[in-house]
Amino acid sequence: MQEKFIDNRYDHNATWAFLRHNRTVLLIVFILSLVISTVVAFLIKPTFQSTATIIPSNSNRMSKAILADRYSMDFMDYGSERDCEYALQILTSTSMEDSLMQHFNLSEHYKLKADDPHRITKTRKKLESNINVKRTNYMAVSITVIDQDPQMASDMANFMATYYDTLCHRIHEARAKNAYAIMEELCEEVTADILRMEDSLRKAPHSSGSLNTLIADKCQQLAELQTRTAQTKVDLNQHIQYKFWVDHAQPADKKHAPKRSLVIVGGVAGCLAIAVFVLLLLGCGCRRENECQQ
Repeated sequence: MQEKFIDNRYDHNATWAFLRHNRTVLLIVFILSLVISTVVAFLIKPTFQSTATIIPSNSNRMSKAILADRYSMDFMDYGSERDCEYALQILTSTSMEDSLMQHFNLSEHYKLKADDPHRITKTRKKLESNINVKRTNYMAVSITVIDQDPQMASDMANFMATYYDTLCHRIHEARAKNAYAIMEELCEEVTADILRMEDSLRKAPHSSGSLNTLIADKCQQLAELQTRTAQTKVDLNQHIQYKFWVDHAQPADKKHAPKRSLVIVGGVAGCLAIAVFVLLLLGCGCRRENECQQ
C-alpha cells in the first residue's frame, strides 16, 4: 500500500485497494478473532465490588474531652485531614493485611498451592491488587474490595472497617501503658518526698514555715499528677470507637468486571491491527525483492 497525497490531501484509493486485495485474509482474521475473543470473554470469571465508608473520629485523647477542665475538644467531632491520613496508613498497613489473610484464609481462597515457597508474597500482592482505600472529598475514607465472591468482598470490606478500631486501640494502649507506668512512678516519688518532709517537720518544728510551703507545693504537684494518672487510666481501659460508620458494605448483585463487550472489541481490533501490520511488512518485502530482481 503506497500513500498518495493530492493537494495536501491523502488519497484513500491506495488504502481501499489494499483492503480489497487482502479482504479474504482480513475476513478470516476477523471471524477467528471474534470467535476467540468471545470465548475468552465468557471464560473470564466475573468479579464483584463492595465498598464500606467510614469517617475517622477525632484522634485526641478521650479522657481530655471527659475529665479535663478548659478543654475544647468534643469527642463527637468528626475527624480532620490528619485523622484521615492516619486512617489510610492503618487500613493499608501490613498488620491489616496479615489479619485479612489469616481471618479469611486468603491463600486457599486465591487457590495458591500450599507448597509454594512464595505463597505469602503472592497472597499479599493479590490482596493489594483487590483493595483500594482512599479519602473522599468530605473527609471520609472508602474501603473498596474486589473479589470473585460478592459475599467475600463485602465481608472483607466490613472486616477492615471493624478491625480498624482494634488496631487503633493497640497503638493507643501501648502509649497509655507507658504513660501510666511513668505517672505512677512519679506519684510514688512525690509521695515519698512529702513523707520525708513531714518527718523532717516533726523532728525540726522550728523550720515549719519553709517546710510547710514545700509540702504544700508537693501536695499540689501530687494532685496534678494523680489527675493525669486518672486520665491516662481512662485511655488505657476504655475501648472506644475510632470511627463513625457511614455505609456498611453490601454484597453486589451486579458484576464489576469484565466488560465482555470491551474484551471482544479489543481482541478483534488488536488482531486486525496485527494482521494489517504483517500484510504491510510482507508487501514491502515483496516489492523490494522485485526491485532487486529487476
